[in-house]
Order: sequence, then C-alpha cells, then structure tokens
Amino acid sequence: MGHRLSKIYTRTGDSGTTGLGDGSRVEKDHIRIEAFGTVDELNSAIGLVRAEDLPEGMDARLNDIQHRLFDLGGELSVPGHTLIGQGDIDALEQQLDAYNAELPMLKEFILPAGGRATAHCHLARTICRRAERRVYTLSKGEKLNSASIAYLNRLSDLLFVIARVLARFENGEEVLWEPKRR
Repeated sequence: MGHRLSKIYTRTGDSGTTGLGDGSRVEKDHIRIEAFGTVDELNSAIGLVRAEDLPEGMDARLNDIQHRLFDLGGELSVPGHTLIGQGDIDALEQQLDAYNAELPMLKEFILPAGGRATAHCHLARTICRRAERRVYTLSKGEKLNSASIAYLNRLSDLLFVIARVLARFENGEEVLWEPKRR
C-alpha cells in the first residue's frame, strides 16, 4: 500500500470547506461530514473501551468493529461508494446473540454507569445512536447504502449488551434506575 498522508496540513480547509473522497468539496458543516465525523468519534470511543481490561476475546471483536467503522467512514466520504454489507450486519447479530445468551433478562432500566470499561461502552453506545441519526438524516437527501444504517442500529444494540457483560466482568452488577417516587 502506498503512502496515504505525506503532508498532514494542506490549508485547503481554511475557507470552511473540506474534500470528499471523490475529490468534490463541501462545507465543513455538511450533513455528510457530520455523519462520517460522528462515525469517527464512535471509533475513538470504542478505542477507549479497548484500552481497559476486557474479557477474553472481546478486544478482538471490538478491533474488527473498529475496522468496519473505518470502512463505513470511507463509504460515507465517497458518495455512491459501498463497503458495508449484510455479512457485516450478520456478524454483529451473531455476536449480540452470543453475549446476550449469558445475561439475565433485563427487568429494569440500567444507568450508563459501573466500571470504567462499562461507562466507556455506554458512551460509545450513545455516540453510535447519534451516528445512526446523522446517517439517517443524510439518507433523506442522498442515496445511501441501506446496510449502513442497519449496521449502526445493530452495533448500538451490541454495545448495550457488551456494556452489560462488562458490568459483570468489572464489578459484578449493573446500576439499576430508581424512578422517583411520587
């Protein structure tokens, strides 16, 4: 593979526009930039989860997800490009089913709290939901790969279940919501 970045600053964005992967330029606050920027933020949040002590095999799964998120960012940065497919969604569903099978049924809402890995995972989950909203908004005005939205939807579910697994791994319990009594 050749060099992708030989010069970090180009000065081409100083006027408030940024380049897409197809060479076109859009304003920095364009919904497409917001969409793949939020996917990038999600990828960074998953990196925070990976920096913690994790159950065996989880780091490798999260590593794979980070690579797919980079693919998704690439897909979103090149209008008309497709990298995410049904196989990627199926892989998330298989992981989701495997992790969820070991968990007790959820009877109460849980707070996004617990140990560090758990809290980071909940943060990643909420960023994933925002990324899904941004990609959906983009899809209302531009033709997109429908698998992209489904992938983010399934990933947020998986991150929720992983946070439940991590709560048990870190300290053995989840923090349940206690509704205000009237």
